[in-house]
Amino acid sequence: MMNAKFFEDMSAKLNDVVANSPAKDFEKNARALMAQGFAKLDLVSREEYEVLEQRLAKLEARLAALEAE
Repeated sequence: MMNAKFFEDMSAKLNDVVANSPAKDFEKNARALMAQGFAKLDLVSREEYEVLEQRLAKLEARLAALEAE
């Protein structure tokens, strides 16, 4: 039966191969391109959206209260 050291060595070697492969460069370049594309869009973070959603709910409640008077 093969020992754990063999599997650890194989895992380390495979990780090195993947880290130095063109696939890793492709992933890095794809992430950079996507980040550039998203930076050009007028997007908000999830946290900002949730804060704005809460503010809108409060304003709608206030408006409904004022209209009821």
